[in-house]
Amino acid sequence: MTMLYQENSIKMKQQEITKLTVDDVKNRLADFTEQLAKMKLTHSVSPMENPMQIRSVRKTIARLSTELTKREAQA
Repeated sequence: MTMLYQENSIKMKQQEITKLTVDDVKNRLADFTEQLAKMKLTHSVSPMENPMQIRSVRKTIARLSTELTKREAQA
């Protein structure tokens, strides 16, 4: 999934996350983690136009991680 820096791709609501399968959650988590690393590197080299995007990606990663942990605890 190559959806870097698109505003709607950065934010995932909890309702959207709960509809995903476990494999989808893992894939999205990996994608967003990679995206966060790239955003941080880009921001350190030259300031981003909207650095609040980094916060949004971090929160999305936290939501995905929490959902994954919750599902693993149920299994």
